[in-house]
Amino acid sequence: MTARRAAGVKTFDKVLIANRGEIACRLIAACSAFGVKSVAVYSDADAGALHARSADEAVAIGGGSAEESYLNVEKLLAAAAKTGAGAVHPGYGFLSERAHFAHAVESAGLVWVGPSPKVIDLMGNKIAAKLAAENAKIPTLPWARLAEGWSLAEFKRAAKDVGLPLLLKDAAGGGGRGMRIVKEESELEEKAESAAREATGAFGSSEMFLESFCAKARHIEVQVLGDTKGNVMVFGERDCSSQRRRQKVIEESPAPNLSDKTRSALWKAARTLAKAVGYVNAGTCEFLVDENENFYFLEMNTRLQVEHPVTELVWGVDLPVLQLQVARGDAIPEDVLGRTPRGHAIEARIYAEDPSRGHLPSPGTITDFSFSPSTNVRIDAGCETGSKVPIFYDAMLAKVIAWGMSRAEARVNLREALSHSNVSGVAWNGPFLVDLLEDKKFIEGRVHTEYIEEEYAGWKGKSRTEPARAVRASATTDNPTALSALELSPWFFFGDGSSNVKLSASAARAHALDAHDILTNSEEALLSGPLIAEYPGKVLKVNVRAGDRVKQGEVVVVCESMKMEFAYPAPADSEVKAVHVKTGAIIPARALLVEWSVP
Repeated sequence: MTARRAAGVKTFDKVLIANRGEIACRLIAACSAFGVKSVAVYSDADAGALHARSADEAVAIGGGSAEESYLNVEKLLAAAAKTGAGAVHPGYGFLSERAHFAHAVESAGLVWVGPSPKVIDLMGNKIAAKLAAENAKIPTLPWARLAEGWSLAEFKRAAKDVGLPLLLKDAAGGGGRGMRIVKEESELEEKAESAAREATGAFGSSEMFLESFCAKARHIEVQVLGDTKGNVMVFGERDCSSQRRRQKVIEESPAPNLSDKTRSALWKAARTLAKAVGYVNAGTCEFLVDENENFYFLEMNTRLQVEHPVTELVWGVDLPVLQLQVARGDAIPEDVLGRTPRGHAIEARIYAEDPSRGHLPSPGTITDFSFSPSTNVRIDAGCETGSKVPIFYDAMLAKVIAWGMSRAEARVNLREALSHSNVSGVAWNGPFLVDLLEDKKFIEGRVHTEYIEEEYAGWKGKSRTEPARAVRASATTDNPTALSALELSPWFFFGDGSSNVKLSASAARAHALDAHDILTNSEEALLSGPLIAEYPGKVLKVNVRAGDRVKQGEVVVVCESMKMEFAYPAPADSEVKAVHVKTGAIIPARALLVEWSVP
């Protein structure tokens, strides 16, 4: 059933949710509150997932990878037609900021729950958004564009114009995907190729832009909502400065330690920009604010944000329901237009990842998922005990959001909630979040976008231990069981310089060999091959063939797990003996990748 249109009102009684996980579950609840039916879609990897079981109807769209399922426009539209859905809500990520999807939905006679395709083209693309902001006299940082199909030579010219350090971004996406900080000229080529691969895989476009990197700045964003009657409501700002790998970890509203003058200027800039482009539905204007409270427009997210719950708790609104109302053609309700903020809210993102290993993702099956809402604490989850965490998508499992009359109260409520929660079966970041909430700088509201990277890089171990250092630090005659510590490195095989013995840690355990026997004379030991995959995933790139000579540190294989890339470097100047994987292969954890010929 397509949407019925009368006197500017687009009626629909069923909404297809073109997404998965936490946001799909959140939108299912919004549909119920709005009084319409929900339709979930699910990939082969998500068969039996919570969102598929929670909706009024669910349609299989095949394929484990996003390209085969959640990024497949034809399959999504077919699911809408099959179920008679009259509207489509894209959530966040995937196709939420792709104008061609919005256009396809409207061309099929369905209601698109979001801004128009024209506005998405203008503001969803970071380059066009920069130009729109500059036209509206909103300050921006120096930047340059790399059009689809850009060459390395074009990239180097653009980098020279912008200057180092710089931030490389995907033009069409969000959520930190495709972002790379480039500080040295020697990093340009590898990071450009890596960012393009990630952006293309996540958003289907390799268009990029370069932006001057502003260190120690705060990431402040402003929530807006426009309707077809010309109203634009600003729901305050959020501080999203607690980030790792350019992705947010903790968000809060209102932003602490922000002057009223700057707060007012940010709200005004967001409203001005939204009105200038005729923005309808929910969107977010993102800014960097430096130590002197100078602010610079970054981009506009033409969709609902992951962190929308903190705004909801402070302003007393349901943003997805308001999205549905506006999409139907209604004006923003008068009582909403008159709202003022109350109290403070802080959100923590729950990821299936290991913070002690550089936040590496942890796919698998959840054996315990214990999160209990308490007073002034809300849980938005996309999984439960028994849920599978696939390798194909990002690592977020849930969000825990706490409210309080003061920031201090909200922080304590959140810390207590996380301290009494648990995830088992996969690694999770709960203990790390508790430490961050107890950090003196966080308590003072003095965190900037590089703070976690600078202060927590070694949190209970690094993501990857240098091979020789791993041997020297952990393999000693008085520590015969230290072999397990070596699994911090993907390089599990050793040679002692005399007998040239090579044995993996896993093989040692399998044969009940003592670590002391393997690692005698460990100061001379060298990690000499082969290369073992740290996590299950997909092989994105193989840079070597048997017989190739490689230099220490040269990237030989690039893999992906849960939308995160892993570049495996050569441990020493070596000759490649054998390559055991091909580009595009789906591999399990500990898969054999590359073997070396040991001199």
